[in-house]
Amino acid sequence: MAGHSKWANIQHRKGRQDAARSKLFSKLAKEITVAAKMGDPDPDKNPRLRLAVKEAKSQSVPKDVIDRAIKKSMGGDAENYDEIRYEGYGPNGVAVIVEAMTDNRNRTASTVRSTFSKYGGNLGETGSVSFMFERKGEIFYPLSVGDLEHVFEAALEAGAEDVEEADDGYYIITADTDLASVNNELEEALGESESAKLIWKPTTTTELDLEGMQKLMKLIDALEDDDDVQTVTTNFEASDEVLAQLT
Repeated sequence: MAGHSKWANIQHRKGRQDAARSKLFSKLAKEITVAAKMGDPDPDKNPRLRLAVKEAKSQSVPKDVIDRAIKKSMGGDAENYDEIRYEGYGPNGVAVIVEAMTDNRNRTASTVRSTFSKYGGNLGETGSVSFMFERKGEIFYPLSVGDLEHVFEAALEAGAEDVEEADDGYYIITADTDLASVNNELEEALGESESAKLIWKPTTTTELDLEGMQKLMKLIDALEDDDDVQTVTTNFEASDEVLAQLT
């Protein structure tokens, strides 16, 4: 889907900033540590850890950072994190889902709530916007892997639900519980994927003009700047012309 690719490209451009990259590395390392602590420190025996490592590699996280994050999970001094989801509305009624890992629920809740308020949004109750999304698995391959027919056939054979072709590659959609198994099957057929992760896929979208997008980006940037926040997902839709003016 074009909108899918657009948001990925916005994130990519933002991610070139050194400070943003450093913060992203820290968040990905935290996910690796939590995944390893909850299961087995061997990625081959721990599907969540394997996917976390793959996502880190796709974002160019250095191998030594990944290895340190896994080793940290095996130490007695590793922090205990709670995984929390916050839901609310941003400017112009855009639905926003925030996923966080925190060692202090009160601190994180207070920060997230004040950030929503400061940037024209409202934090709601759990379930207030998630009904507008589906929890899915998403596997990404670049266009160089082959044509759409080839990828679609391999994806269906592996048990995927759909394939969305975009400007930068193929987004293969799976049931959330099938992500690891479909990714494994696809890697046998197409080679290693660039990314495999769980996402919130919007079932309904909110159209934004330039002013609306600018306001939304300020909210997203502020939320992502919080060390406790892992991901921010919205259901915005915007034209190519509007998105081009954001850069």
